Amino acid sequence: MSVKDFMSTNLITVSPTTPIFDAVDLMKQHKIHRLPVVEGTTLIGLITEGVIQEALPSKATSLSVYEVNYLLNKTSVKEIMIKKVETIGPDALLEDGIAQMRQNNVGVLPVIEEGKLVGIITNNDIFDAFLKITGYYAGGTRVSLAVANDHPGVLADITRVLAQKQLSILTVVVDRQNAQTVVELQIETKEAQLVKDILSDAGFTVISAVVTNP
Repeated sequence: MSVKDFMSTNLITVSPTTPIFDAVDLMKQHKIHRLPVVEGTTLIGLITEGVIQEALPSKATSLSVYEVNYLLNKTSVKEIMIKKVETIGPDALLEDGIAQMRQNNVGVLPVIEEGKLVGIITNNDIFDAFLKITGYYAGGTRVSLAVANDHPGVLADITRVLAQKQLSILTVVVDRQNAQTVVELQIETKEAQLVKDILSDAGFTVISAVVTNP
């Protein structure tokens, strides 16, 4: 799956001359925490709640609320925006986006294609992607199997057993740990005990079998 599969394309942006006061209002109105700063379709910066907070006068200041608001209205986005912005392309793997966000300790990546801002992907989009990939919203049974002797064809063995019982697999996740391999499957049934019994009887070690999103 690529970044474009999960990025937001309904973009709320500001120009570099936008007063900070207006940027704050936009964030509140749309319940977002950052805004790309653009000239036309070209990304030139990023403004976030954290950046704005850092730019605000200290709580120890003697300025009144009126004076603070006046300063916010007179200060433009370009004066405090982040100018060196981490970006990514729409065709990049979703995992590449996650790694880039982790390595650079950022919660958002504007998506750039041929020099133009075409989307934005945030940590919340990543969470949504995880829930979709794991089949959480589809419901059913999540079963975890411990595979001590991992070998080619083990997944085929598991799927064959389930197919014989007319049970459909929605998603498969393989976690290769130090001591064993854990295979997690989302099965299209809410009969968790039935799934557990079928796999146990077939010789698989079932760690857990639970109904998800009941």
